Amino acid sequence: MRIPPAGRLALILSALTLSAAEAQVRSVEVRTPRPFGYFLGDLVQAQVDIVVEPGFRLQAASLPQPGALTYWLDLRDLDATASVYGDAQRVRIGLTYQTLYAALDARPLEIPGFTVTFVSESDHGAATAKAEVPAWSFNVSPLREVQPPARSDPRDYLRPDGQVGPGDPRPLLLGAAASTALALLAFAGLAHDRTWWPFQARRSRPFAVAARRIRALTRRTEGDAAPREALLALHQALDTRAGRRLLADDLGAFLEGHQAFKRWGPDLARFFEASRRAFFGPEAEAKSGALSGADLASLARRLARVERSA
Repeated sequence: MRIPPAGRLALILSALTLSAAEAQVRSVEVRTPRPFGYFLGDLVQAQVDIVVEPGFRLQAASLPQPGALTYWLDLRDLDATASVYGDAQRVRIGLTYQTLYAALDARPLEIPGFTVTFVSESDHGAATAKAEVPAWSFNVSPLREVQPPARSDPRDYLRPDGQVGPGDPRPLLLGAAASTALALLAFAGLAHDRTWWPFQARRSRPFAVAARRIRALTRRTEGDAAPREALLALHQALDTRAGRRLLADDLGAFLEGHQAFKRWGPDLARFFEASRRAFFGPEAEAKSGALSGADLASLARRLARVERSA
């Protein structure tokens, strides 16, 4: 049969186009970890290496989309990376499938192939090349035998429950009791150090008792001046610490006998002066030299800290 000249030209152009496309895609290789040993629900990994001429880039839209491929096969994940491979370019496609085939016997299953498109753009236009990824197969196995041996009692098909011995709760109870005892001892030590109840009334921490009393009084009293009850609370703490009634003239002897409080001597002298004006001076003088509630509470806290560390 004679082919017209126009037909011969079309066949020649088609052959040249196919040859050029094949030359642009150098190789396609599919790799899998193993072709056997898969069961229902297993993930099947595959790696596709495609080597193309430099300048061609992968068209992401040509890649298969994750989802159901057949009633028994899902494409779970896909990723593609490009790298230089000698004088060419290699595109590596990682595929993760999941088989949902409930096999009754060992048999091979085929994962369908797909086509990947590459494009090369230049000033003269764009050229495309297609890489055909072939189908490949793997073997699946059943989870159980098709026909188990006949048994007279249906309960014989069931596996017995595992035997678990009773646990001994005594180590846990002893550990809990020891932890509770240590926590109570630690809390008792903290309460003793901070003079909380029931240690708040002991004579060895009068400044701590006064600090709590002054803090409560200054919170309930409006205005900046410390109430007289707060002044009396600190006086009582000083008298208790000194073991006798302590007046302003006795402050020097008190500080000599209690060196830990000597640092706060000027503040204590100011306290005695403010107390004298509050209780014995005229109203104008009392207001001019009065200590604020915050100042008196701060002094009591400082003296309590010294008392606690002494």
